[in-house]
Amino acid sequence: MTDLFPRRRRLVVPVLPILLGTVLVLFLILPVLVLLTRGLTASFWPTLGSPVVLDALRVSLLTTGITLLLTVLLVTPIAWLLARFDFPGKTVLDALLDLPIVLPPVVAGVGLLLTFGRSGLLGPPLQLAGISVPFSPAAVVIAQLFVAAPFYLRTAKAGFLAVEREAEEAAQTDGADRWGVFRYVTWPLAFPFLLEGLVLTWARALGEFGATILFAGSLQGKTRTITLAIYSAMESDLAPALVLSAVMVLVAFTMLLLVRIITRDRKN
Repeated sequence: MTDLFPRRRRLVVPVLPILLGTVLVLFLILPVLVLLTRGLTASFWPTLGSPVVLDALRVSLLTTGITLLLTVLLVTPIAWLLARFDFPGKTVLDALLDLPIVLPPVVAGVGLLLTFGRSGLLGPPLQLAGISVPFSPAAVVIAQLFVAAPFYLRTAKAGFLAVEREAEEAAQTDGADRWGVFRYVTWPLAFPFLLEGLVLTWARALGEFGATILFAGSLQGKTRTITLAIYSAMESDLAPALVLSAVMVLVAFTMLLLVRIITRDRKN
């Protein structure tokens, strides 16, 4: 006879995964909370207005803004090309363009210095043209672009691949040329992916350290970004380091939250 009132099954709580998860959460969250509690104090605003902090914020915002602009201009066509066409050597090119993601930033800095430095591969021609790249704001932008642009490339390529070919073909049937198809069909449909890629690129460029310190140095008001200012302040005055660290935590959390919102809306 069927039991009309079946007993409720006892919920077996997986104790070990919960304990391990709790340990991991505490391990990841506690340092962040300590940074916020030490940085967001009564001296936060006075320290935030100090020349050291303001110079670092100004340099970081200026250089990362230029990096984003160059990323859109230089990387978007390559991402579209890789997503829409097959050609010999595509796999190798794709792997080479992704290489900076896994390459240690210090190694990237050495490579940039050996390429654009005074004695590097392109150093002498640049010197003849009166251009000195290392230890300049341009070096900061180049370092950021090298390590951060591949993040935009990956998401932009995924965005263009997600656009249905039928939609583009329908626009061509209606008389749109290739630029019109890209502007009015491909770009709008892939935009959520592109925006997500820009957010990730900006966050990576903002946090860049290894390649920048080797290739651009740490000159206050010129090449000293937020991360370099934190490293420099740790050797002398801890207050700017704590304030800038708290700012970076807040910015990083905002960026990650924005990416999550973009991803959620894209899936919906």
